[in-house]
Amino acid sequence: MNKKIGFIGCGKMAQAIIGGILKSKAVTPGHIIATAKTKETLADVKNRLGIEICFSNKQAAVETDILFLAVKPDLHSAVIDEIKDYIKPGAIIITIAAGISLDYLEKAFGQKIKAIRSMVNTPSLVGGGMSVIAANTLVSAEDLEEVIQIFSSIGRAEVMEEKMLDAIPAISGSSPAYVYMFIEALADGGVKAGLPRKQSYQMAAQAVLGAAKMVLETGKHPAELKDQVCTPGGATIEAVAELEKKGFRAAVLSAMEECYDKTKALSDNNK
Repeated sequence: MNKKIGFIGCGKMAQAIIGGILKSKAVTPGHIIATAKTKETLADVKNRLGIEICFSNKQAAVETDILFLAVKPDLHSAVIDEIKDYIKPGAIIITIAAGISLDYLEKAFGQKIKAIRSMVNTPSLVGGGMSVIAANTLVSAEDLEEVIQIFSSIGRAEVMEEKMLDAIPAISGSSPAYVYMFIEALADGGVKAGLPRKQSYQMAAQAVLGAAKMVLETGKHPAELKDQVCTPGGATIEAVAELEKKGFRAAVLSAMEECYDKTKALSDNNK
């Protein structure tokens, strides 16, 4: 990729994306520039990743072909006001913040821009992320392929219509938190049965990882894979029956509805 990529804000998620880009060799460290508020953050990033750093958001905007707005939602307005007159013609602007719509970006910049709205999750930090992106009409097929290449470097990437993005946090953005709770509960069950805590976490986490890979790599319906584990009259079907009795599915669905409502409210406030 013969493009320069910029990051305004260089927190953990931005660093994960930068690390993925460099690991995939999509560009060299010299083709990435990042800004941050503190000298400590920039020095650390420079030492570990070898990328270009600066304190000037305007400089990052002037130099880059693909510019990530990697700041919190409430900082977008101030950052965009600062850089909107300095972005390169034809630059692709990407937000990774929840609730920042394409329409918001277009209005805030006050000009026609190539805009991408994305939703990423924390497993991106270990290359196991799920990213969903939506683009406005000015983003070409070639532009989109380059953006997909970037997000694929930290896991899987999917392109969807923007109207669907408010539902994404509940299923992939926030859901790692639910899974961590599930892993913790599994480990507690192992400890209750007499297993050491460390090994209980390892076995629970590996079981979840393996089950997820089975869904992704076999293409089979999760219900079919569940049935393969549940032998007639066995222990697993007893456990599944107890989960159903305690409202396991209903609790997950209810949690996702709450998450969606909160995300939708944030999005509505940024239109």
